[in-house]
Amino acid sequence: MSDTNAAEPTVPLADFVVPPNSELEEPIVPLAQPPKMSETPALPAATPTATTAATATSTATAPNAGNDNTAVAKPSTSSEDSIFSIIYSVGKKVAIVGSIYLVGYMGWSVAWLIAPVILSVARDQLAKTSEKKRDIAKASALASEKDVILARIDELPAWVYFPDVERAEWLNKILKQVWPNANHFARTLVKETIEPNVALALSQYKMNGFRFDRIILGTIPPRIGGVKIYDKNVDRNEIIMDLDLFYASDCDINFYLGGMKGGIKDFQIHGWVRVVMKPLIRSMPLVGGLQIFFLNNPNIDFNLVGVIDFMDMPGLSDLLRRIIVEQIGNVMVLPNKLPISLSDEVSAVSLKMPEPEGLLRIHVVEAKNLMKKDISVLGKGKSDPYAIVNVGAQEFRTQIIDNNVNPKWDYWCEAVVEVSQRAILVLRLFDWDRTSDDESLGRASIDISSVIKKGVLDTWLALEDAKHGDLHVRLQWYKLTADPNALQQILLETQLLRVTTMSSAVLSVFIDSARHLKQARANSKPDPYLVCSVNKQKKQTAMILRDDSPVWEQGFTFLVTNPNNESLNLKIYDQKTGNDIGQYTYSLSTLLKQFNMEVIQQPFQLQKSGPESRLYMSLSLRILKAGEIDNESEALEQIAALQRSTSVKTPDTPALASQISKDDQVKIKRLSAETPITEEEPVKSTTIIPASASLEKPISELASSTLTHRMPDTISTAGDHGLGRIQLTITYSAQRQKLDVTIHKIMNIPLRDPSSIPDPYVKLYLLPGRSKESKRKTSIIKDNCNPVYDASFEYLISIAELRHTELEVTVCTQKGFLSSGSPIIGMLKIPLDDSEITTPAGLKSWFDLQPELKHE
Repeated sequence: MSDTNAAEPTVPLADFVVPPNSELEEPIVPLAQPPKMSETPALPAATPTATTAATATSTATAPNAGNDNTAVAKPSTSSEDSIFSIIYSVGKKVAIVGSIYLVGYMGWSVAWLIAPVILSVARDQLAKTSEKKRDIAKASALASEKDVILARIDELPAWVYFPDVERAEWLNKILKQVWPNANHFARTLVKETIEPNVALALSQYKMNGFRFDRIILGTIPPRIGGVKIYDKNVDRNEIIMDLDLFYASDCDINFYLGGMKGGIKDFQIHGWVRVVMKPLIRSMPLVGGLQIFFLNNPNIDFNLVGVIDFMDMPGLSDLLRRIIVEQIGNVMVLPNKLPISLSDEVSAVSLKMPEPEGLLRIHVVEAKNLMKKDISVLGKGKSDPYAIVNVGAQEFRTQIIDNNVNPKWDYWCEAVVEVSQRAILVLRLFDWDRTSDDESLGRASIDISSVIKKGVLDTWLALEDAKHGDLHVRLQWYKLTADPNALQQILLETQLLRVTTMSSAVLSVFIDSARHLKQARANSKPDPYLVCSVNKQKKQTAMILRDDSPVWEQGFTFLVTNPNNESLNLKIYDQKTGNDIGQYTYSLSTLLKQFNMEVIQQPFQLQKSGPESRLYMSLSLRILKAGEIDNESEALEQIAALQRSTSVKTPDTPALASQISKDDQVKIKRLSAETPITEEEPVKSTTIIPASASLEKPISELASSTLTHRMPDTISTAGDHGLGRIQLTITYSAQRQKLDVTIHKIMNIPLRDPSSIPDPYVKLYLLPGRSKESKRKTSIIKDNCNPVYDASFEYLISIAELRHTELEVTVCTQKGFLSSGSPIIGMLKIPLDDSEITTPAGLKSWFDLQPELKHE
């Protein structure tokens, strides 16, 4: 541009209109064909507004956008559209006036008029917000990677965060080239897999006749934000890679529900997709097949249009939206996979039969200090909380506890884990409402790989997206073994739990095909589908039209309580008549006696069918075996527990030794021998003291001393300011954009008045701002100068915000410290731009408490 234009202030793209005969020296490049990185025009550093994104989208999709001199071309309006818009406006006015007249005529309260207006306005605002998000996402999908970073400043591509994730511009160029041909594959997948499942789910609500009419994916291809290739702990016969997929489409999908016509626009999906190439073969194409699936539930959003959205019957559009999202998860989210065969040399069993990695046993114990959502006569009442547990597409729900913000569920469930890498356990808490949608009470998540590493994890989780609240869960990992001798051990363990629903084994079933089924109707082949069940668990194959020898090639996984007395029941039905055209029962005790507890591709004679009717299937049984528990961490936790009391007198050495197993005693002695700890002089003129210097006595001396004074004097001084020292651990996860702060303990709080011992507690704030949302607070420990908290708190914060944020830590007391009446013992501010915070181990150190600082 000229110097005059360069001197002017930068304006958003939405406000930049190019007049005719412009004196710009460079031609205008439409956004549909973004310039190269070096030629990309400078954009404002802030996140583009929704207006910018919407303008960019319309410019990108407008025909001949680069040939006209005008920036925006107005579409022509037909006379039919004008008539329809007039009729629509008249009908809308009549409906509004009629509703007001009806309220007055019937003598109803004014609330009958105000409530629908409020709901309508809230719905319109929510729709506008969702539309803005979709427009921004669509503009990001069309633009270059630099524009993506500017448009999604709070959600950067994966390769920015993770050093092991690589950029994939070459893959994005390939996707753009092949995308027009992908519409045929998507149409087949949607018609054959998603459509019948959605129709079946809607039929349960007495809504029949669902079918897709037109499926057009549009011109915007998916975008890959990064690729991670696994080269360690991977079988030599497979290739595993993860893709950060972001798809913001301009699709055009129409469907019918009964006599009503609807559509789906602006479909978006974002999540990590895993692609497994297996098995590797020695002939072209060198890869036998693909397995494609989402590791966790992706973020899915779309806009319903047409009569379905216009009528907005009570719950209809929301129900349809929820069912469509669920069915997408049932196809593509673990444990469900989308298998694609690439070679005839590879059998369907090796590609499509489930191969679980293990089982996660989940115990949702209780929660405390939840938010109060119900409204009572005197103001805020309590809540009716329940929890929803998600592991991939598997979902579990606890019972509802009425009128309680400290519920105790004691709820048990089990989830089969196909892949543990990047898998996340998500727990969401809700307040049940009888009249409206349930309100969120917060959420928490745990990496399943961390549970596998420890074997058992018993922890309190601070709830995210909530002002306050904690959730207590206990998790245990179980491996799978083909040794039948391990069955008795796991059966004994489940009996001790006294929970009848717990499992002892996992059964994998692969339904290949059937042959020569009998006819359910005269002179017509059946429309068969198969239902297999173990106890109350039921799984169903797809329906095959007009075929007496159907090929299903579908795999399922079942949890088995006791293989000695349970069976697998299989029934084949004709979808048209509902008649049973074949069945078979297989006793799992027989499978226990098979080699490696497997049956591969064997035919079974069907009962209640023709003499030549056969069912071909494969079975695999695996016994649960508890994962290895990290004994070192368990022993150290027991030692830490022994150090947490300073005033309560407990039994001496013999009683202590009886509470710790012999293996743990040996472990403690070995740890103390390997890491002898000697007394060190106090560190002076510094504010951070390494955590390795936190003990002055060897661990072996703890067992020989009386437990009344078992807490050693970890720091011999009270810090540079004489106010004590506090031990903190601060870690940040870039993947989850979460800051974890653990307050371990405080040492040597000074006694200003011997007759009044302080009751200390700790408060946390994020600066700048010091908002109520960032406030965290520990419990109060009575009469203690060396309190131990071991309390963890979490913050959701982007890595860009983290660099400009400080953590304010304030130690207060309820009584007995300062004569001036101030409750503050000491405080400190910790900058969060320290690189050590972002490491896996985080920053664990002792900090000197400083005098009270005045708030800015």
